[in-house]
Amino acid sequence: MAIPRKLFEQIKQLIPPLNGTLHKGQSGRVGVLGGALDYTGAPFFAAIAALRFGADLSHVICSPTAANAIKSYSPDLIVHPILRQDSTPEKVRSELDGLLSRLHVLVIGPGLGREDYMQSYARLALSLARAQGMFVVLDADALYMVGKDVDVIKGYRRAVVTPNIVEFKRLSESVGVDPDTPAEERAMEVSRALGGVTVLQKGAKDLIAVDTTGEEASLRESKLESADAEKEKAQEKVEVDVEGGLKRCGGQGDILSGSVGTFLAWGKCYETGAFGDNSIPTSRFPLLAAVGGSMVTRTASRRAFQREGRGVVTEDMIPEIGKSFAEVFGDKAQGQDQGKL
Repeated sequence: MAIPRKLFEQIKQLIPPLNGTLHKGQSGRVGVLGGALDYTGAPFFAAIAALRFGADLSHVICSPTAANAIKSYSPDLIVHPILRQDSTPEKVRSELDGLLSRLHVLVIGPGLGREDYMQSYARLALSLARAQGMFVVLDADALYMVGKDVDVIKGYRRAVVTPNIVEFKRLSESVGVDPDTPAEERAMEVSRALGGVTVLQKGAKDLIAVDTTGEEASLRESKLESADAEKEKAQEKVEVDVEGGLKRCGGQGDILSGSVGTFLAWGKCYETGAFGDNSIPTSRFPLLAAVGGSMVTRTASRRAFQREGRGVVTEDMIPEIGKSFAEVFGDKAQGQDQGKL
């Protein structure tokens, strides 16, 4: 199924130009919240993917037990070991709030884990992000958090959730989707139950769905959306069947969350006038980011698999991200050529 031409062109409009007009930070400042004692690879993959995708700056907000390992993986990442087990959300609130105010998007979940203190920090970060009107991506154990309390994200249309098959089943059950609902309609039902949150259901084909018909997603009641967004479709579903790799090793979802996060960061820069003509409603950014991130990630997976075969690991995808971006969007890092549909 080809991506609709109009949608593809809108995605390309969110790509910052490389023509010397932008300064550092105007092509995206991405934050990744996650990383505890047992999980250091996932936040690294999400954060480094953001840089390879084209973000200017990438921050990792993590536990001190994960910080040194993550720092050793790449000097390009900015690591903040502020999620201390011996502290409390109340004590960390001010530091975390100030840090988020410097970012365009927050990716919550890679390497988060399910320990109570990390889950508490994730809830706090999501609350602060919502208060600031930030775009957010929720993946991995952030979805476990949502499953336990749907209200933490319900109705927040600047959010994208990226569940895999197991996470999607749990999320569907948590929001009360009828198990007899046809498989191809469940993502839309989850989006509706979450009040218009964009759902990126990962699988053999990625399915992106957003339903804004519910009362929770009423644009007239939202202070974050412009009036022209009301003209957009109440329901939209896009299937991304771009060829991916045949090996589904752990960590590829983290590459995706970092990629989607970067597109959302670009959307924020576009919204604030750093580039572009501001003709795309802000309400469409999550859908566009999910589709664009999916297309590039699947392409990077295919390219890495073609090179490494059965032995492919997620690290093999990192050097393929930039090349995959060029393959999908046909740019020479300017995002202005025709691209490949």
